[in-house]
Amino acid sequence: MRILAGTLKGRRLVTPRGLATRPTADQVRIALMDTLAPWLPGARVLDLFAGAGGVGLEALSRGAAHATFVERAAAAVAALRRNVATLALESRVQVLRGDVGRELERLARDGARFDIVFLDPPYEGDLVDGTVERLGGGAIAAPRAIVVAQHPTKRPPAPRAGRLAAFRTRRFGETTLTFFRMGEA
Repeated sequence: MRILAGTLKGRRLVTPRGLATRPTADQVRIALMDTLAPWLPGARVLDLFAGAGGVGLEALSRGAAHATFVERAAAAVAALRRNVATLALESRVQVLRGDVGRELERLARDGARFDIVFLDPPYEGDLVDGTVERLGGGAIAAPRAIVVAQHPTKRPPAPRAGRLAAFRTRRFGETTLTFFRMGEA
């Protein structure tokens, strides 16, 4: 896996071995970043279920100011930390190892706010809807935040969750990105 565009274009990323994580495909990352381009410059990005950090690192390469990564799997966190060090991004990154739900609560208590949130949870279970619902409460999403959920095409999230409303989808076979915008309740 490589950084696809921006100041770090072409730099190689390490990924953990095994099936514990599912890196976001290049085609999906390109479409995601192209869609987010107007919001990336200077943005604070939250990459949930981050794996080796491909999405958040790509956002930094394309102009985001800071990225916070949340990942539970030890091998993925080790790969993510190695990528951050190799790319010399330590001053622009926070890596949190733990359960996404608990880390969202901690970030809210700490007063963290994010302009862009990306989530790509394991496809089994209802982590997409549950996480989008938490984000829709507005505790960590900036007032005009964009939240993007990657999910199986046949299991879309609800079109509204708290203050979040879906405004766009992009389909890639069995994978779909649903884009939400933070607004009024």
